[in-house]
Amino acid sequence: MAASDFVLFVLLVATCSIAFASDPSPLQDFCVADPSSPALVNGFVCKDSKMVEASDFFFSGLHLPGNTSNPVGSKVTPVTVAQIPGLNTLGISLARVDFAPWGINAPHTHPRATEILTVIEGSLEVGFVTSNPENNLIRKVLQKGDVFVFPKGLVHFERNVGYGNAVAIVGLSSQNPGVITIGNAVFGSKPAIADDLLAKSFQVDTKTVDWIQSKF
Repeated sequence: MAASDFVLFVLLVATCSIAFASDPSPLQDFCVADPSSPALVNGFVCKDSKMVEASDFFFSGLHLPGNTSNPVGSKVTPVTVAQIPGLNTLGISLARVDFAPWGINAPHTHPRATEILTVIEGSLEVGFVTSNPENNLIRKVLQKGDVFVFPKGLVHFERNVGYGNAVAIVGLSSQNPGVITIGNAVFGSKPAIADDLLAKSFQVDTKTVDWIQSKF
């Protein structure tokens, strides 16, 4: 292979990697989502541009504290394409996360997005676990104004380690990042995963698995 051909090949591979690394890129100024369309596509069908309004690009509510009176002591207020139709094809979204004292955002993953978190108030312990076989925990305690990144698809968590409320704003590299909460997915699936399979997986007895499943 000639040197010029090799350079062209490398550039092509790099370009393809970039092209498939995130949500589809827009081919026009915007593609406001039309959830009412019966068409099935990877994303949402575009609303007629003549019908687009400022409200399609607007959301109000992140100034309001989330209700953290639940077993985990946290509340996520998402701002994805479901809340702002104008995010369709733009590849970004965000959320506000509120924490009661010692509240947690339980271990979870975003299958379609890297997350960047900024602490707005309080102190948060954050961390993520690298993929098998290392399973290395990367963790840090953050203070107001600190920023932390969770790589796409990796299991991560947050916990309020202060005695007051905490608030974080997170950015995500997808209009629809998705969330898989590990406990809910494993022990709360419908239909349920067989308890003997889970017992063998976690090296406990089936009674323990049944008890955990009852919590979800």
